[in-house]
Amino acid sequence: MATDFKSLPVIDISPLLLKCDDPDMAEDAGVAEVVQQLDRACRDAGFFYVIGHGISEDLINRVREITREFFKLPYDEKLKIKMTPAAGYRGYQRIGENVTKGVPDIHEAIDCYKELKQGEYGDTGKVMEGPNQWPENPQEFKDLMEEYIKLCIDLSRKILRGISIALCGSPYEFEGKMAGDPFWVMRLIGYPGAPFTNGKPENDIGCGAHTDYGLLTLVNQDDDKTALQVKNLSGDWISAIPIPGSFVCNIGDMLKILSNGIYESTLHRVINSSPQYRVCVAFFYETNFDAVVEPLDVCKQKYPAGRRGSQVFKKAVYGEHLVSKVQTNFAM
Repeated sequence: MATDFKSLPVIDISPLLLKCDDPDMAEDAGVAEVVQQLDRACRDAGFFYVIGHGISEDLINRVREITREFFKLPYDEKLKIKMTPAAGYRGYQRIGENVTKGVPDIHEAIDCYKELKQGEYGDTGKVMEGPNQWPENPQEFKDLMEEYIKLCIDLSRKILRGISIALCGSPYEFEGKMAGDPFWVMRLIGYPGAPFTNGKPENDIGCGAHTDYGLLTLVNQDDDKTALQVKNLSGDWISAIPIPGSFVCNIGDMLKILSNGIYESTLHRVINSSPQYRVCVAFFYETNFDAVVEPLDVCKQKYPAGRRGSQVFKKAVYGEHLVSKVQTNFAM
């Protein structure tokens, strides 16, 4: 469970990536050190930075910059890819259209999801069916984002192998039936800067306090604006100060359930106190869409309910959980 952390740990995961396709990776000393750091971060904060991740800083920056270029376009141009329920909740949403706990968020965004085959997941999946809506302008937008998504999928899988070793001793607990065919979500988000309501940034919450739904989130945020805040056990909001070239990672509700509550999906929010527009690209790596998520047997054995912060969790079907959130998150 979360502690009174005052800052977020920085983890160089390069030793993990070097051995990630080796079946005996858990026996490597460098991997063991990274696994220990991941385990501590997931227990104490549920948030951490990763460096040494292998995705070029140039690409990370270009993804943000092309997103910024899109948000600078006239409103009518952005509406060409407007999100609607009929479009599978994919596409552009205006400022205030995303809602957190009933309160409109002060951001605009493009939402993208892994594309589902028609009828693949019955009535539940039907809500999310449809192609992603990519803008024609800027021209290279779609190609750049699809390259980036592939790299984020691969990176997330490798980080989760380290987390799997920490929890279970094996690197493969989050593959196969659980996440061998992972769903993913990507949100390209723009947060306006000043002026603020009554002169106070806290009156204009870019994104209200929430936890993420899935397994692991990779946050690519502007290097020069501090806005993401994470809540510690005492209720203090700790800023995730940008580290150029890094990702801010956090774990989601599904991983909390799988760990039997030992790992925390921590409340976080966004307040852009800068006078400048802020861009963030959040990639969410999830379980299989139809995965039935419940505490792993090894976690129930190692951490029985009522001990060391573990809890009693009901089963959750990821796709049902996602659809229920999506259908209540937008003011349409």
